[in-house]
Amino acid sequence: MLNLFLYYTISMEKEVQKLKDELERLRFQLYFFYELTKAMRITLRLEEITYIILTGLTAHEGLGFNRAVIFFLDNQGKRLNGYMGIGPMDAKDASEIWHHIEEAKKDLYDLIDDYNRIKDNKNKPRFMKFVQSLSFSIVKKNNLIKQILKNKYPVQVKKSQIKNYKDIPLIKKLNLKECLISPVWIKDEPAGLIVVDNYITKKPITEDDLKIFSMFIDQATGALENSQSFENTLTQAHTDSLTSLWNYGYFQYKLDEELVAAQASKLPLSVMMIDVDDFKKFNDAQGHLQGDAALRHLSAILKENCRKIDIVCRYGGEEFALILPTNNKQEAAPLGERIRKSVEEKLILDSRFTVSIGIASFPQDSLDKKTLIKKADQALYDAKRKGKNRVEIA
Repeated sequence: MLNLFLYYTISMEKEVQKLKDELERLRFQLYFFYELTKAMRITLRLEEITYIILTGLTAHEGLGFNRAVIFFLDNQGKRLNGYMGIGPMDAKDASEIWHHIEEAKKDLYDLIDDYNRIKDNKNKPRFMKFVQSLSFSIVKKNNLIKQILKNKYPVQVKKSQIKNYKDIPLIKKLNLKECLISPVWIKDEPAGLIVVDNYITKKPITEDDLKIFSMFIDQATGALENSQSFENTLTQAHTDSLTSLWNYGYFQYKLDEELVAAQASKLPLSVMMIDVDDFKKFNDAQGHLQGDAALRHLSAILKENCRKIDIVCRYGGEEFALILPTNNKQEAAPLGERIRKSVEEKLILDSRFTVSIGIASFPQDSLDKKTLIKKADQALYDAKRKGKNRVEIA
């Protein structure tokens, strides 16, 4: 009788402890969602919101997955392009990252603050760079990714199922063994995918993990939708309607921002001013409609020759301005020469054009924005004075 009493007592204690653990887990989840929702109100910038979301998925205080990746669909809805990823590239990378977090005693907000350092750093984390290099077509029939995008719901791909999908580029490139994949729907349209896994620890993904992941995605989607609306509004407000380049106002705003980043990272930055030679003669002879068409063609040449990180703007009239992060003027000069040559060789509306280009750099030529622009302008007018169709550095 005593043994039976002890058995029931121990069983009751275990059951009570189990309930306590479950309540603690639920309390933690509610606290985490509250903190993350608060964090997502800090900004409307897409890249910052995305970083907060991925941090929430990987942080020990958050969902605690080893890796989290987000892909966005291209404008045609035919390709998934890697936008951002947080996590280790391999076991060595994991050891270093997790040791640093543990030593520095970083909480959720500390990890989010890290983004300011990461985004301004020329040497981004290895996994981040790897993810941003990925791009997959989704046009094939019977594609797992297409099915997930269509069905709207997060899916758990178990170890036993992975072999069925081993030839899917996303599974193959990320070397996924078991994972959760969720579509991101914005304004009733598929916009991308979020993928999480435990690549290093090999910790099994449970039903509870899937439930809390699904709840988290609901929160994240709302934040991404708000962010996208903000970005679209910002883009429209700062886009030149004729050329679809950034406008003068955005150039001024972005140069301020990039100079702060260059100063923080101790990296150079160049400003390139470009003016179309004798454009007024073409306008007077061919009319303003042809002049506008020529400017659109010239804008396309600028964009074709620039890097993704370069900021190409219409400064006004037939003048353009480029912000070139991480490049000093000696490094920027070959780009200027490439643009000059491309314009000269291209037949535009049965006419030939040339451009004059001036380049100045931070910190070589100036530490402040106004003087930097002035020196690039002076170099441009030196190019004009010396015969046009040439590149001059300050």
